[in-house]
Amino acid sequence: MLIRPEAPSDIQSISEVTIAAFNTLEISQHTEQFVINALRQANVLTISLVAEIFGKIVGHIAFSPITISDGTKDWYGLGPVSVLPEYQKKGIGKALIIEGMDKLKKIGAKGCMLVGHPEYYIKFGFKHIPGLFHEGVPPEVFFVLPFSSEIPQGKVEFHESFLAKS
Repeated sequence: MLIRPEAPSDIQSISEVTIAAFNTLEISQHTEQFVINALRQANVLTISLVAEIFGKIVGHIAFSPITISDGTKDWYGLGPVSVLPEYQKKGIGKALIIEGMDKLKKIGAKGCMLVGHPEYYIKFGFKHIPGLFHEGVPPEVFFVLPFSSEIPQGKVEFHESFLAKS
């Protein structure tokens, strides 16, 4: 498996992987592919990685800047992360997350936040942090991974691209 930055020629494959990955998830509004495209068009897709096996894109992960009401800078949101259903539970998502976190640290990020499945993301060190919240999102699915001892406080907002519907 090769993990690499997305290339312009990958955009259609990334959409297809994302659609397939979220197709059967009841919690999904099935707009994840639109979110990725909107992040890309807004030029805020800070890190976009694909997982490739024998030349086929089987996974994707996106990171974009977030806003925190206390003014703290250099924090990023993880998501969406997608793996084709037939390749899930084989470590591809994990590899994408680890590589993405390493790249975030290299650009000076102070931490990462996400909305996701509680049992999955705690394996990577994500946790609930009192005093940080994303309005309208239950705290049990909002996770934070600080890269240092500096922990922001307040309301977290993902880029407006996360509202994309088409």
